[in-house]
Amino acid sequence: MTTLIVRNPSTVSARSRADDWAWDPALAMRELWGWTPWTAADLPPTVEQSFAPRFDVHETAGEFVFRADLPGIKQENLEITLTANQLRIAGRREGAKHEENERSYLTEREYGAFERVFTLPEGVDGEKVQATMNDGVLNLVVPKKPEAQPRQIPITVPKA
Repeated sequence: MTTLIVRNPSTVSARSRADDWAWDPALAMRELWGWTPWTAADLPPTVEQSFAPRFDVHETAGEFVFRADLPGIKQENLEITLTANQLRIAGRREGAKHEENERSYLTEREYGAFERVFTLPEGVDGEKVQATMNDGVLNLVVPKKPEAQPRQIPITVPKA
């Protein structure tokens, strides 16, 4: 858990801080070196970041099912292609825009571009692939061709 304590340095002195139960490292830095957290204008230009969403992949008798949590990714920023037996899922989640006078204390969310490629076995029906996106969860169903699905082979006993 992260706790941020932001105080106005002009109203809090070192003497009154000694009575507080929580130590504020940002206040200590400001008092020692006149340090203030960076503003967006002080940061270097943004570097292209990427992340790798996690997928669940399941196989049933008739299909392959892919599921991924993709919150914050718009449908127009998502691309799904199937070439031969290569399933490619690529997308982009936009990062937060910072104002010039805004301070950023913590950034943990991942953003940027991603690409995942899955190699499928022979016998998938690329014409009938279905993709849905509901509440930030991608569901992708890749059916198998009927001839690729397992079938029961009857055993016959010759009559004597």
